[in-house]
Amino acid sequence: MDGYFASHLHHQLRRRVRDFAEREVRPRIPAMEDSRSAHTELSRLIARQGWLGATIGRDHGGMGAGHLAKTIIIEELSRVSGAMGAMVQASQLGVAKILHFGDERQKNTWLPAIAAGECLPTIAVTEPESGGHVLGMTASAVRDGDDYVLNGRKIYVGNSHVGDLHGVVVRTAPGSRGLTAFLVESGRPGFSLGLQRPSMGLHGFSFGELFFRDCRVPASSRLGAEGDGLAVAYSSSVLYGRANLTAVSLGIHQAILEETTAFCAQRHRYGKPLHDLPSVKLKLGKVQSRLMTARLAAYHAVHLLDQGLPCDAELMNAKLINVESTIDSAREAMEIHAAAGLFTDRPIERYLRDALHMFAPAGTSDVQLLRLAEVALGAEKGQWSQRLSASLKLQPAV
Repeated sequence: MDGYFASHLHHQLRRRVRDFAEREVRPRIPAMEDSRSAHTELSRLIARQGWLGATIGRDHGGMGAGHLAKTIIIEELSRVSGAMGAMVQASQLGVAKILHFGDERQKNTWLPAIAAGECLPTIAVTEPESGGHVLGMTASAVRDGDDYVLNGRKIYVGNSHVGDLHGVVVRTAPGSRGLTAFLVESGRPGFSLGLQRPSMGLHGFSFGELFFRDCRVPASSRLGAEGDGLAVAYSSSVLYGRANLTAVSLGIHQAILEETTAFCAQRHRYGKPLHDLPSVKLKLGKVQSRLMTARLAAYHAVHLLDQGLPCDAELMNAKLINVESTIDSAREAMEIHAAAGLFTDRPIERYLRDALHMFAPAGTSDVQLLRLAEVALGAEKGQWSQRLSASLKLQPAV
């Protein structure tokens, strides 16, 4: 199945990322788990590998490799560290808004810097009182001559504490056409970060709060026209967010299988390896089956995206299947490990904690199911993948 979608260049990329993850990321995991805060040094090191430019065209210094390549990069990093896979996936959300809505000056300024690992981007949409209801946001921008003045607060911003360039969606007028997006550098007066709060998992990754207090940005930092903010938020979430979170889940899922099969080979019961017990072997079979199905859904969806074909439903389904199956397999693996899985000398409890972090972003499983029901009923409201297909076609090489 992997060979059906992936070229030999994709396989080379996978080996390159896996080697890096084992060599540079795995030794740093204990420190990340202990600190429970963003690992800036490692985030920058990963960025300098050029992988944030997977979907950035070569004319802007990127790989021009497409969404399947991006999926493989995130998957392989997440196989070792869900936190660092999450760091790359959040950065890719920051890429999306510039690729699809940036003008030529913005693209020429920021895309080469991101592709070179000199700039870590974010996207900031969610607010405390509105949550996933994007139209409920109250953070605002008011035009003042050649500038806009931003005020408000954003939460759950991926890469909040390592990001250099924040794509911020705020309200400039009432209604659905009243949202507008801006590029805000982290050093601007009036911009500040909230405290890093310790989370259940993804230790080494930051998803925190941004504050804007009379933060003045030039009108040239606006992404698209006034009123394009909803499109910026939704397209980034649908086209990149769901695919990226799918990739993180897929990498964690692979790690769950590898760790659990190794555990079953090491442990013996009744004079035989643990995996010889029929009840254990059945559980391993279910994990293997879920992983195969999840990978097929993930690769098929991003393959369609790379072809510029309508695939909103496939992306929703891929996120749903991967998140739910990874959580199910993590629980299955914990049952196999029994009490041994409760201690931090083995990584299985980390995989479970990290997997649960994939549930809410870009829509919970219920949100995906509601949208898929609209597809079944013929009531979907257009497809972002179709609207933006012209700018999704990239060079096939990686």
